[in-house]
Parts: sequence; C-alpha cells; structure tokens
Amino acid sequence: MEKNIYKVITALGTGTGFYIRDKGMFISNYHVVAGSNEVALEDHNKQRYLAKVVCVNPESDIAFLKAKVPESSGPAIKLNPAVEIKNTDKIYIHGYPFGLPYTVTEGIVSSAKQMMGQRYYLQTDAAVNPGNSGGPMLNTNGELLGITTLKFSEADNVGFGILHSDLSEELDEYNVKDEVYHVKCNSCKTLIAEETEFCPNCGNTIDKSTFEEFELSHFATFVEDALRGLDMNPILARAGRDFWEFHQGSALIRIFVYQNEYLIASSPLNKLPSEKLEQLYTELLSRPLDNYMLGVTENHIYISYRVHLSDIFSSQADQIKKNLTELAVRADALDNYFLDKYGAEMAVEAKTT
Repeated sequence: MEKNIYKVITALGTGTGFYIRDKGMFISNYHVVAGSNEVALEDHNKQRYLAKVVCVNPESDIAFLKAKVPESSGPAIKLNPAVEIKNTDKIYIHGYPFGLPYTVTEGIVSSAKQMMGQRYYLQTDAAVNPGNSGGPMLNTNGELLGITTLKFSEADNVGFGILHSDLSEELDEYNVKDEVYHVKCNSCKTLIAEETEFCPNCGNTIDKSTFEEFELSHFATFVEDALRGLDMNPILARAGRDFWEFHQGSALIRIFVYQNEYLIASSPLNKLPSEKLEQLYTELLSRPLDNYMLGVTENHIYISYRVHLSDIFSSQADQIKKNLTELAVRADALDNYFLDKYGAEMAVEAKTT
C-alpha cells in the first residue's frame, strides 16, 4: 500500500498525498498545497517527482495533483463511496507525520458522521499529527474511508477526515483534461482557471488568495538559482521554509538559514571507521578544501560551508552560488573516497540505490 502514498513537499512544509490509480489522480488537502501550483512528491524510497496542482477546493479542503511516476504493481487504494463506515470499525492512518518516513497508525472510528460547521467528517481516535494531513484513512481491506485533514490542538486521540463519499463526488465533478490550476466554486461547482473575486458562472465570492503563489524569500530565490546550476528543478529540493534537502548522487545535501544570520550547506558523508582512525583524522585536519570544512560530529564525517546572509548581497554573490553547487559535487565524490580508502561506511542518509 505504501507505494501509493507520498510525502508532499512545498516551500512551506510537508504533508501527505495518495494516488487513486483508476482515476489517475493524486489526492491531498488544499491546506497542504496552498500557495503552490507545483510541489514535490516523495515516495517511500525517497525518489522525488514534480507534481502539478490541477484543482483545489478550499471549502472541502481537497486538492488534486497530476504527476508522472513509475507504474506500481502493488495493491491499489480502493475508492468505493458505497463502503459503509460504522462506529468502532478499525481504521489505519497512513502518512508522513512531522516529515518522518512512511508511518501507519491504528485506531477506531469514533464517529462515522461527525458534524462540524456545515460538513460531516469522520472522527477517529487514531494518532493524527502534523504531516499526516492529506493522507488516506483506510480499512483493513485497503478501502478508503477518508482523507486525514485535522486534529484538535488541545485534545489527544481526536482526529478528523474528509469522508470518502465527498472525495468521490469531487472526482466525478472534475471534468477537465488539461493540467492547469483550477479553483472550484463550492456553490455551483464551476472550475475556474483565471484569477477572480467572483465565480463567472454564479457570482459566488471567490477568495483571490487561492490563486496566489507563495512568494519566496530573497534567500530562497538566491539558493534556488544556485541549485539550477546542478541541472535540477529546485522545487524537488524544497523541504520547508528556507530549507532544502536533496541527494547529489549518493550524498544527502542540506541547505538552510540558521538563526536568520547564516546560510549553511552541509552533508553527512560517512560513519567513522573502526580502523585507520589516526590516518583519517590526520587527513581531515590537513586536507585543503578551499571554502569548505571537513569535520566529525557524532561519529560522522561532515563537509560544510557557511556564509553570512549579508554576503549574498555583496560582490561575492555569484561565487557563493558556485560554492553551494560545488559543495554538492564534492560531497558526492568524498563519500565514495572515504569508503574506498578507509572502509568508512556511508552515512545512513546516503542514497545507495
């Protein structure tokens, strides 16, 4: 089942999404993708794919995404709006809580139709945490019961999901073939592709902010311009606000703003080996790496680079961009070097396949 469930990554944070195979559509919450027309999807093997947000309904908190991913031969998530949901039924929450790896938590249906506002929701006692939003709620047969959407911040064991029947209705009403961003009018169901304050069909008020993309900070624009030097789409490197995490070859690269003062790039390369330690430490202390530093933290070898944020506004800006991309290239070479020369096992964060 995990092959159909993805981490959704934007410039603001992470959530969860899932694939309905027979509809050819990825599903998540609107609040997970709000402010983004394109997002990254990461599968359980940490492979990332670019996804286009093609339709959002802020009222129902549902978003549809399109992406090209490898075909999965595993079991599919089944969407059958006729599946009956009963109180005390077993329910399983699938997703990426707190941005962690794929996780499943178990609970029961506390209420099959809990009224909140003007809508019915599925209520559960299963653990629901930030990052689970947009993920599937499944029964023991892999049938969709709901979409995880929220929990009460002041209460434990109280989580809610959008009912599977509501999602099925939304999918049936999605009748366009292109991959253009649409906002759905919750009153007349019209799909609107151009920014407007009022539905062109029924006149219902439309929140213009649903058409607006999140504006990157100056630092984010600077970093993402540098990442293009690695021939990559920077959307696939985003890991939250002013934070990027991606693999260059085998090496995991992290770039982030620290204490609103420094821009830092680092990569965990290898675990310390059990032999040749003196020789290794001697090389770490003596090896010239220009603008970079080699060091050891918690039994791991790291390469890092740090500049003051003010420097990116200076005449050094172009060189700093080159230094960021060069760190990624060097990290990919160094983890292999330390493995071959010292038998230093690659860091657990390394991508080995």
